[in-house]
Amino acid sequence: MNQKIESFVIIGVTTSGKKFRPSDWADRLCGVMSAFGSDHRMTYSPYVRPGCTLKGDKTVVVNARLYDIEPLAYKFLINFANDNELQMEPIQDD
Repeated sequence: MNQKIESFVIIGVTTSGKKFRPSDWADRLCGVMSAFGSDHRMTYSPYVRPGCTLKGDKTVVVNARLYDIEPLAYKFLINFANDNELQMEPIQDD
């Protein structure tokens, strides 16, 4: 299985067009990939961040560099989107 490693966005809308629930799914998913710093505050990973579309749909932006650091985390995010039939779109890295 050859998988192309690229940055992508998980959109909180299913492939059938339904809004994904619960409404805080993106924050929860990014929270799994977050860490607590020395200041005792939670910080989102620079590679997995919440966002939203122009239509107001929740999203999670996944940077391809995550694969270099933790390939299982990258695959987990892809599997999460596939298992929940969420829309995904590739994005260009800066």
